[in-house]
Amino acid sequence: MGKLHDLFSSKKTPNQRPLRVGEEMRHILADIFIRSECRSPDLFDVTITISEVRVAPDMKNATAFFMPLAGQDKEKFLKILKASSPEIRHLVSKRMKLRHTPKIHFALDESFEVAQKIDTLLKSPEVARDLKSEAGNQKSED
Repeated sequence: MGKLHDLFSSKKTPNQRPLRVGEEMRHILADIFIRSECRSPDLFDVTITISEVRVAPDMKNATAFFMPLAGQDKEKFLKILKASSPEIRHLVSKRMKLRHTPKIHFALDESFEVAQKIDTLLKSPEVARDLKSEAGNQKSED
């Protein structure tokens, strides 16, 4: 049973708990921002998208990736969210059934910009020409 047990032991497989907690935190954070529950006047009536929350395996820290509506004033909102983090953590802790709520760190979600750059590149005439010529080469080989 030694080798088989080692293969399926919890130490070898990633823990699903941080993933579940992160997803629950994402929903709660989105709801907090929709309802404008923070006391900070800078966060009142602001649309912020929480795209992902990554929780550390030790469950002590979490990184919430966000993007304000249309990506405007990103750096400004990053500072505001960092300053409001203790209050936001308290609001999250009231809704989650955890012994200790992870400390929340906010980070800008750059995936929207990366996706936009990739989309722009794929639509460029040079890439379209290369894709067409490669597709033609594959057909001639068949």
